[in-house]
Amino acid sequence: MKFTLSWLKEHLETDATLDEICTRLTEIGLEVEEVDDKAAFKPFVIARVVSAEKHPQADRLKVLMVDTGSGAPVQVVCGAPNARAGLVGAFAAPGTYVPGIDVTLAVGNIRGVESRGMMCSEKEMQISDNHDGIIDLPDDAPVGQSYASYAHLDDPVIEINLTPNRPDCTSIHGIARDLAASGLGTLKTRAAPSFAVEGETPVKLTLDLDDPKLCPGFSLRLVRGVRNGPSPRWMQQRLTAIGLRPINALVDITNYMTFDQGRPMHVFDAAKVTGNLTVRRAREGETVLALDQREYKLGPNNVVISDEDGIESIGGIMGGEHSGCDENTVDVLIESALWDPMNIAKSGRSLGIITDARYRFERGVDPEYMVPGLERTTELVLDLCGGTPARAEVVGYKGYEPKVVDFPYSEVRRLTGLEVSTEESNAILARLGFTVSGTGERVSVAVPSWRPDVDGKADLVEEVMRIHGVDNIKPAPLESHAAVNGRILTTLQIRTRAAKRALASRGMLEAVTWSFIPEDQAQLFGGGSPALRLANPIAAEMSDMRPSLLPGLLTAAQRNADKGYGDVAIFEVSGTYENDRPDGQRRVAGGIRRGTASLAGGGRMWSNAVKGGGKPVDVFDAKADALAVIEACGLPMGNIQIEQGGPEWYHPGRSGTIKMGPKVVLGYFGEFHPLTLEALDVSGALCGFEVYLDAMAEPKKKATRTKPALELSPFQAVKRDFAFVVDKTVESGAIIKAATGADRKLVTGVNVFDIFEGASVGEGKKSVAIEVQIQPVERTLTDEDFEALTQKIVASVAKFTGGVLRS
Repeated sequence: MKFTLSWLKEHLETDATLDEICTRLTEIGLEVEEVDDKAAFKPFVIARVVSAEKHPQADRLKVLMVDTGSGAPVQVVCGAPNARAGLVGAFAAPGTYVPGIDVTLAVGNIRGVESRGMMCSEKEMQISDNHDGIIDLPDDAPVGQSYASYAHLDDPVIEINLTPNRPDCTSIHGIARDLAASGLGTLKTRAAPSFAVEGETPVKLTLDLDDPKLCPGFSLRLVRGVRNGPSPRWMQQRLTAIGLRPINALVDITNYMTFDQGRPMHVFDAAKVTGNLTVRRAREGETVLALDQREYKLGPNNVVISDEDGIESIGGIMGGEHSGCDENTVDVLIESALWDPMNIAKSGRSLGIITDARYRFERGVDPEYMVPGLERTTELVLDLCGGTPARAEVVGYKGYEPKVVDFPYSEVRRLTGLEVSTEESNAILARLGFTVSGTGERVSVAVPSWRPDVDGKADLVEEVMRIHGVDNIKPAPLESHAAVNGRILTTLQIRTRAAKRALASRGMLEAVTWSFIPEDQAQLFGGGSPALRLANPIAAEMSDMRPSLLPGLLTAAQRNADKGYGDVAIFEVSGTYENDRPDGQRRVAGGIRRGTASLAGGGRMWSNAVKGGGKPVDVFDAKADALAVIEACGLPMGNIQIEQGGPEWYHPGRSGTIKMGPKVVLGYFGEFHPLTLEALDVSGALCGFEVYLDAMAEPKKKATRTKPALELSPFQAVKRDFAFVVDKTVESGAIIKAATGADRKLVTGVNVFDIFEGASVGEGKKSVAIEVQIQPVERTLTDEDFEALTQKIVASVAKFTGGVLRS
C-alpha cells in the first residue's frame, strides 16, 4: 500500500515529521517497508534559456546558453524542437542522475561543441511519457530554485506492508484514522457531498442470484453531459507517485477513490449499455473482453454484471472493454457495489486477475460506505467533468448490523502482560471507531462497519495493545518450575530434526521443493488420484499433490546439471500425500545423489580417488544414506531387514526395501529405472531413497532417562569365518539373519566379506563368506564350546537358506 505524505495530510491534521510518521506507523502494526524521499529530483533546478543558436555541425541541434541562477550562463547542446531563447525549463548539471534515461550526466562533447548539462523533458524526469520537447514552464517560474519543489515532485512516498487482516487500512483515510487514534494528530472529516439531482437513473438493476451474499448491495447513478478529458495535474501526480498510470478523468477518479477511501468504483459509458443491468452468475463458456485487453472464459462460479447484449463487467474484479469510458463519453453510469470476499478471491485466482479492486473486495470493504462512496465519486465527477446527476438507484442493501463482542478488561493483562486502565482501553477503542457500552470489569463493544476482521475479545486486546504501544511490554523471564521441564517436541519432530542433521553431516544439502507436481509425474510415482488433484492450481504444471519427494528432487538435480553442476547431493524432509484424509499425509525423509556426489567425495580429483570417491553413485550410496537416517532416529539397527527390489520407479535389480519385521516398511532405496528417468527428462548416474519417519514405532518409555552403567565382558572376543554355498537367489541378508539367530547370547555380529560365483561351486550356486563375532559372557569358551556353536551356526544357515559349508 503506497501513499504520499501530502495525500496523508489531507486526512490527518499533524505537525509530525516524515520520520515520526514512519516510526509510528510501524509501532501500531502498519510496518513501513520503504520510503522514497524523492532525493533523486533535488539536483534539478529551474533555468532560463538566454540564447539559442544553430549548432555549427548539425542542423537539428542547437547551442543554448542557460541561466541557472547560480552565476554565468552554462552552455548546453540540445536537440528539442521547442528549444528557444526565453524558454524556462528544468536543468540538470553534470553529475546529476536522470531517472528517465538511467544516465548520470557528465560534461560532453557533441559534434565538437562542449555541453555542460541537459534541459530535460517530462519523460526524462519520469513525470509523463511526453518527450516531444523539453519542459516549458511559465515565464514567472523562479529561476535557480528547485524544480521538484516548484512542480510538487518532492512529495515523499511511503509504502507499508499491509497484513490481510487490515482491510480498513487499504485506504489512506483508514491509515490516518489509525495514526490519529495513536495520538499523532487529528483525523479530518469532510463535509458530506451536496449537489442537486435531476430525475431518475433510467438504467434499472436486478440481482438475479441464488445466493444473496454474492452481492449484498448495489448502487448506481447516471451523470449526463460530462466532459471526459485528462484529470487535473494534482490527481495525476498522486496516482503516478503510487505507480498508477493516469488514463482519463473518469477512470482516474475511480482509481483515486480506491486508494483515498478504500472504495473501489466502476464507471460505464451509458451510451454503450443496452437496456437494464443484471447481476448474475456467468453461464458456462461465456467470455468477456476485459479492460486489460484479454478475453476471459467464465463459468457459474464467476459473478458478472450484464446488459441485454451480454457481460459488461466481472463483478468486483475488472470491467469490460466494451462499456469502458473514453474521451467520447458524454453520459456515465457510476457503480458502487458490495461483493462476497470469498467469491472474489476464488474468481480472481481462477481467472488469474490481480487488481486493486479485487485486493480490497476479497479482504472486505466498508458496507456502510457503499452509498456515501457513490456520493463522493459523483461529487468528484461533477467537479472535474461537469454534468447533471440523476437520483441514485440502490438495490439489495439491508444495512449494517454491528457485531457485539463481550470484552473483559482483564484479558488485556492476561494476553499481553500490559497494565492498561479501563479508561485508557475505552478511549483507545472509541478513537478507533468502536462503541463501548456497559460498566464494570466487563463491557460490550460494538464493532464498526470498516473492521470485518474483529470477531472476538482477543482482537480487541490486539487493538488496545498496538495503540497503547507494543514497546511498553517489558521483557520478563519465564517462570521457573520446581521440576525439570518435560519434553516439548513430539517424537516425529525430534526424528525430523535428527534426519536432517544426519543427512547434512553426510554432505547433502537440504532442498525445499513444491508440494504440487504435474499429473504425469504424480502417476509415475504411484499417485495421480482424482482426490489429490487441485481444484484451483497456481499453475497448470502444478496440478497434483505429490505422492513422493523424488520427482521434485530429481528435476531439481537436473536443473543444477543443466547449469553445469552435475555432482549434486540433496535431500528434503517433508510431507507426501497418499489420499485426501489426514492419515494419508506421510512424513518422509528423501534424498538423491547425482554424478559422483558420494560420501567419499565428488569430482575427478586425485584426493577423492584415494578415498574411494570420484566414482558414479550407485545403490549402495542410497542404502547408506537411508540407513543413516534410520539410525539417527534411534531405531535398533539389529532388527532392520533389507529385501531386494522396490517400487516400479526404481531399477528392479538395483534397489531394496527396508523393513522392521515382516510387515512394517520403513523405506526404499536404489538406482532409478531408466524409463522413470526418461519420463522426467532426467539423465546421469542417479540414486535415491525415501524413509517414512511416521512408520517408525514410538520408542518404549523408560522409567528413567539416566543411561545404565556400561557393562563390558572381561573375556576376549573371538572371530570365526564361514563360507556357505547357496543358490544364487538366496540373499546375503538371510544368511546373516540365520547365523545371528543361532545363538543370540554369544553371536554379537555377522558381516559378509566375500561373494564368489564360478564353476567350482556349481551351476546356479554362489559362495558367501561371513565373519562371525563371538563374545563370551560368563567364561572363556573351550574348544568344545566353539565346536558346538559352529554346529549351531551351520545348522541354522542350512535350515533357513539351504546352504552348506564350502569344502
